[in-house]
Amino acid sequence: MEISVIGGGLAGVEAAYQIARLGGNATLYEMRPRAKTPVHKSDLLGELVCSNSLKSMDILNAHGLLKEELRRLDSIVIKIADETAIPGGRALVVDRDRFAARLTEEVEKNPAIHVVRQEITSIPGGTVIIASGPLTSDPLADEIIRLTNAGNLHFYDAISPIVDAESIDREKAFYASRYGKSEAGDYLNCPLTREEYDAFHDALISAEKMELKDFENTAYFEGCLPVEVLAERGKKTLAFGPMKPVGLYDPRDGKRPYAVVQLRKENASGNMLNLVGFQTKMKYPEQERVFRMVPALKNTVFLRYGSIHRNTYVNAPLCLNEKLQLRAAERVFLAGQITGVEGYLESTLMGLMAGISAFVSDRGKTFFPPPASTCAGALIRYLTTENKHFQPMNINFGLFEGYSKKTKEASVERCLADIRTWKIHILSSALEKNTLSC
Repeated sequence: MEISVIGGGLAGVEAAYQIARLGGNATLYEMRPRAKTPVHKSDLLGELVCSNSLKSMDILNAHGLLKEELRRLDSIVIKIADETAIPGGRALVVDRDRFAARLTEEVEKNPAIHVVRQEITSIPGGTVIIASGPLTSDPLADEIIRLTNAGNLHFYDAISPIVDAESIDREKAFYASRYGKSEAGDYLNCPLTREEYDAFHDALISAEKMELKDFENTAYFEGCLPVEVLAERGKKTLAFGPMKPVGLYDPRDGKRPYAVVQLRKENASGNMLNLVGFQTKMKYPEQERVFRMVPALKNTVFLRYGSIHRNTYVNAPLCLNEKLQLRAAERVFLAGQITGVEGYLESTLMGLMAGISAFVSDRGKTFFPPPASTCAGALIRYLTTENKHFQPMNINFGLFEGYSKKTKEASVERCLADIRTWKIHILSSALEKNTLSC
């Protein structure tokens, strides 16, 4: 029997791959290109629509540990990310086009995964994984609302502009990483004096913004706030946030700027640069006017404007059990951002877990999540623990069972040991003969 997976983003691709890897068959439904979304530019699976950074690679950082956990669980997403990585300091940054192309290639050539380009407006029969992501279509969202009886929550994410590297005035910019902790060429810094910063801040505050017609009360995720929302919180908020100059010194005069705009490579060739931390809901002409107030960006050419998009997720503590099944319909599993996790690889991890859980369930076996000392277990515990003020969550050490700053190294070792043990046990219980490497 085939397991249906709805959504060809990171979580859906990972879920389908895990089902196939375990010996099952998956039908992966992706509505693009037949149906469009406000932010996708191609019909490739796993297209990254926000930043091309997958965050820290430091294993003593929760995001770095998450990557290592995914590697040890044989994630296809992290495998392709590693293959298509480009320089990004201490972060895992990928060439977004190569990444999506390689992921699509791997999925489409897998004989156990049947890719169907079709919009799903009603949940099919049998075992189903919904990994429709932050841009879940209205008909499918209505189906989820009907099944959960708990309502659907919405918030908005904003994405940063991408500019042409050749259009930047290099005489008014300099390459450097904070405190020199990574390759100097990883970030191009555009400095501002205090007077230039004040004028830039005032322009952000007064710029025309995109209006959100469908929802009057917009709840943004704190980790992805539009830059103008940050600016509204105080004159110096940006100078202590995405424009902070700490650890940066202009080699032309040896001084620290009052503020900087940092640019990061979007692809291997470096001809596309992302304005780091400058996700925005300004109208397109306003983006050109305001961002060109930064001296080095005076004549910059925009390759992609910043934009705002909807993110859809369920009230997980009310809707999900620890197997990532809907409490009201246990044949239906959720994966990715729709579960209430936030972040590319957090979504990927939930896709991996849902794929394994659905495979195990489909064969009449019992799925049990990893312990809360692991990234997967900590996130699943967060999603399924009663919480009257539930909001999406990134991975962080505060979620881990028994974590202490004083014993961080021990917590990391415990995580990796526990995920290995869990992998052995879950595969042994799910398969009559475990032929997969552990």
